[in-house]
Amino acid sequence: MAKTLKILGVHGLGDHRNSTWKEDWTKALREVFPGQNDINLEFEYVTYDPIFEDTDISAWESAQALWKLARSGVSSAFSRRRGIIGDVSDKIKWTAGYVVAWVEDEEFQRQTRKLILDAIHEHQPDIILAHSLGSLITYNAFSHSDAQKEDLKRLLKKVNYITLGSQIGNPFVVRNLTPGRISPLSVKHWYHLYNKEDDVFTAPIKLWDADNFNQIVTYFDVQGYADHDATEYLKHNNTISFVWRQIAEHRINAKQFGPKKASRKRSAGRPKTKNKRALLVGINDYPNEADRLKGCVNDTYLMSSVLQECGFPAENIRLCLNDRASAQGILERLEWLLDDPQPGDERLFYYSGHGAQIPEYGEENEADRYMETLVPHDFDWSPDTAISDDQIFQLYSQLPYNMQFSMIFDCCHSGGIHRDGGARARGLNPPDDIRHRSIRWSKEHDMWVPRDFNGFNNEFSSNDDETSKYFGNNGAVARLGRASLIRGQSEKQYRATKRSEKNKPVGPYLPLILEACGEDEFAYEYEHGVISYGAFTFALSNNLRKAKRITFEKLVDKTSIQLRDLGYQQKPNILGPASITGMRVPWLS
Repeated sequence: MAKTLKILGVHGLGDHRNSTWKEDWTKALREVFPGQNDINLEFEYVTYDPIFEDTDISAWESAQALWKLARSGVSSAFSRRRGIIGDVSDKIKWTAGYVVAWVEDEEFQRQTRKLILDAIHEHQPDIILAHSLGSLITYNAFSHSDAQKEDLKRLLKKVNYITLGSQIGNPFVVRNLTPGRISPLSVKHWYHLYNKEDDVFTAPIKLWDADNFNQIVTYFDVQGYADHDATEYLKHNNTISFVWRQIAEHRINAKQFGPKKASRKRSAGRPKTKNKRALLVGINDYPNEADRLKGCVNDTYLMSSVLQECGFPAENIRLCLNDRASAQGILERLEWLLDDPQPGDERLFYYSGHGAQIPEYGEENEADRYMETLVPHDFDWSPDTAISDDQIFQLYSQLPYNMQFSMIFDCCHSGGIHRDGGARARGLNPPDDIRHRSIRWSKEHDMWVPRDFNGFNNEFSSNDDETSKYFGNNGAVARLGRASLIRGQSEKQYRATKRSEKNKPVGPYLPLILEACGEDEFAYEYEHGVISYGAFTFALSNNLRKAKRITFEKLVDKTSIQLRDLGYQQKPNILGPASITGMRVPWLS
């Protein structure tokens, strides 16, 4: 006798009122779902268009929404356009416009939560398919306190949840819909189908601390609009192999289900002790001769030797130097560095080279904030060739809280001034056309003066020093390693979330950050006889070698005192959770 699988579908972006989406999804699954001689597929569908169709979103509001989503750095067919108002304005309304309208409107969310949770009560599905905006709506419903009633919890525990073409990992969504971190869900299993060619603000998800989550790569690049089609996801070979086949086998055989998550289990030859891994980047030979440095490659070899003395295996330390340290080259190696994190692991990213700040355009199409960046070999003052917090936060913001990720930066943050005969600073000043974004003419003073840029989150903290640690002295700098793009909660909201979580960690993962200098200071080079190093790196390495038992805070203090005594006008900084900054350096154990 055939066993029944109940499937509930929730559509994505766009106007579905006159669409054949229900028939298309049903046909696609009936074509590819295995074991249909033994399984009877029953389909039900939920449409939320009626909640949206009476909401008028103007062309200007659509353009604003487009900027907010494209600001995330996630690719989009729309974000590559200029003159977006016009022939695509209606599509923008039904895509970016409604995503942002829903994310920013609690009443919209309340209505869609009720719609979804009522449908689960009524149909009691085994599978929930959620495409695009439908994935945001279902994720919000499942992670909300509204879903904590016992009957709903029981129903969700048996649901295989499949998200496709989803914006859940988009930084704008994370910032406004969560406390800065995507939460695991109390469902049977969550499969996230991800296609890097999908241009409708989609993003990957890495839930390292969830055993019931798998991201399935479903690459396709087809003719037509944006590679966002739901049926392409549903019929993909990887979806068939890793989702439908496993669900079907479980249903037919009634075995205990739960696909093993490879990233949660160490390979047979991997040591049982905590894993230490490091990526060291050094760039001397910048293309512009005037920008070249001397000590950065030496710094990486010095750090490698110190780390090996501290227990990092030589085979777990990778160097990336000079022209190999392009933006893409660094990001690819960062993926290696942060792949497969396990409890107790120690991962370290070290960078020696130039730093800079890029004035960025905001939603009013005017420069209104700065992006702090490392300067790769191929840097050209565009976001695509930068290594900024925006570029790397997706790699670290979801890391398990019980591992340690450290970043050490021997560079300036806001540019450098090179003076003949003096110590060389590790920072780049912007070319004049880029610099023009950040200044204005003052008739009162007959001089160029800095523009007043907008703060990222003016309600982040009542403590100015705390705000400056994350967003710079003017509150308008996306600083490295702070996950600033997804820190959207006010101080009041954050405290309320902490109380509700009863002392559990809240918000994005925050790495331990050691920096060579303050935001408005320079990081200098030092000549050890005839060999050049970064002054900060050389002093830090010496103190690490001499220390037997020392905390991170004490290590930075000793390094700062040493640099001051030697006459360097730079004060190293430390940032991280108090439980980490005050702990003894584990590399010395």
